[in-house]
Parts: sequence; C-alpha cells; structure tokens
Amino acid sequence: MPLYLTEADVESLLDPAGVVDAIEACFARMAAGAVENVPRRRLRLQGGVLAVMSAADLELGYAGLKSYAAFRGRGARFAVLLFRADAPELAAVVEADRLGQLRTGAASGVAARHLAPPGASTLGVIGCGWQAESQVACIRAAVPSVERVVAYCRTRDRLTAFCERVGAEPGESHRDAAEADVVVTATTSPDPVLRGEWLREGALVCAIGANDGRSRELDNVVLERAAFVCCDSREQAEFESADLVEPVARGVLDWLEVHELHEVVAGGLEGRQSDADVVVFKSNGIAAWDVAAAALAFERARERGAGRELG
Repeated sequence: MPLYLTEADVESLLDPAGVVDAIEACFARMAAGAVENVPRRRLRLQGGVLAVMSAADLELGYAGLKSYAAFRGRGARFAVLLFRADAPELAAVVEADRLGQLRTGAASGVAARHLAPPGASTLGVIGCGWQAESQVACIRAAVPSVERVVAYCRTRDRLTAFCERVGAEPGESHRDAAEADVVVTATTSPDPVLRGEWLREGALVCAIGANDGRSRELDNVVLERAAFVCCDSREQAEFESADLVEPVARGVLDWLEVHELHEVVAGGLEGRQSDADVVVFKSNGIAAWDVAAAALAFERARERGAGRELG
C-alpha cells in the first residue's frame, strides 16, 4: 500500500542536516550517471500555473515526479509521487511544500560546503520569505563555521520577525547582507537585488529566488566578477534562469563557462581556485532533489511508523 505523508509528517521526519546529506549524495549519483532528470514544465491555469518535474534515481532505487499548482496571491499546493525504480509500485504520496523548502535550502548548503571560502563565518540573506528560512538553517548545518547571519528585506516588520525566527541581525540595506562570505538571494523580485560591486573578495553567491525565465536577482557585475559559475542543471537553466540567460545573450557570460554543481561534489572539477575567487551557484530546483528528499522521508516514516497507508 502506498504511504501518505502530510506536511506535518514531513516536518517531523526531515531535518536540515539530514536533507543536506541526502542532496549531497544525490549530486554524487548525478555525477555517476545514475540519475535522469526532466526539467520543470509549466502549464497555464486560470490565474495560475501547473508545474510538473520528474526524475529517476536508479542507484537510490526510486523515481518520481513533483507537481504543484500555484496561483498569484492565493498560494500553492505541492505533491510528490514516489515510485519504486525496480517494480510497478507507488511507494508514497508526499505533500511537498516543506519538503521543497528544505531541499532547496539543502542544495545551497551543499554548494556552501564545497564552494564557500575557507573558514566562512558570515552569511547574508536578501529576502525574508519562506525559502529564506531553510537557506539559513541548511547552510548553518553544512558550514558550522558560520557564526553571524545578516538579513535584509524591504518590509521592516517582516525583517524583524524573520530575524527573530532564525537568529539573524537585521541589515539596513541590501548591501549590508551582501557583504558576507556567503550571500543568498531568496526573493520574488523581477529585477536584480544584488550588485557585484557590493561583494567582498572570496564570496559565494547562492541565487535561489528567480526561476521563471523573466526575473533576475543578480546584476551583470556579479557574473563579470565571478571566477566560477555553476548551476543545478544547465538544461533547465537555459530556459528558466534569466540570471544566466540574459548575461549570455549580452556576451557577459558563455554557456561553456557554466558548470553543474555535481561536477564539483564528485571531485571532477575544482570550483574554487583561490580564496579570493567570487563564485556563483544558480539554483533553480530540480526533480532529482525532490525524489531524494521524498525517499528519505518515506524511509524514515517506515522506520518510525509515521504516515498512513492508502487502501
């Protein structure tokens, strides 16, 4: 019988450190060729979109898809269907809002573990929404040397509440958050919120907020300063990552200079050449992470007797 996991189940089963390790292992399997990933596709709804993305992870033993319906101003609902990779069996149906938040934060955690400057002690976060919270938690779990977090968003009340929840200091401007060893952009802004001139030498930038092909969080100077640029999936980035597509179109960047993070995780590519390098990780979110996180939740649920079986 398939197992049904609610958002409350996922909250109790998954933790930042565990998901960081699961996503890091997923990157390693991607590098070994054990994962096939299909980029997100969006269908128009009445005032919203239906998105579908899928992946098969043969080494992990699972395949699946994530789908969600999102409506402007009315929220979104997310679900993962998790299948066995070796039998015609639906293993689980997983409500996936919290799961998606954690796997996105975990990917930045993996990037920080492999690409942050040595001894990174400061984290800056531009954006104070749902996704920003797991960025802080997962990067802290992945890089224990991070001691100070500075956050900024334009709404003062939201900024104060966010800082209280995650233990961060409120910044007075975007620049305050940008002057850190690791800088995360987690916004819904259609226009750049991070300028390259603000970055210190050696900074790692994790841009996670824009993935619809029309919005940008980084200005061109960020890409001009970057000694190394990587993403989660170049195939997906080429049609939904304006942060890379537009600089390529303007000659600031070339797709040959855009690598994939799994190359670094597996040791096939050294992302950071020096402590002074500015490094960029552009995260769009891929289905392989959803399958990996859902599999972790499912296996822990079986161990702990969580969830309910669908008859």
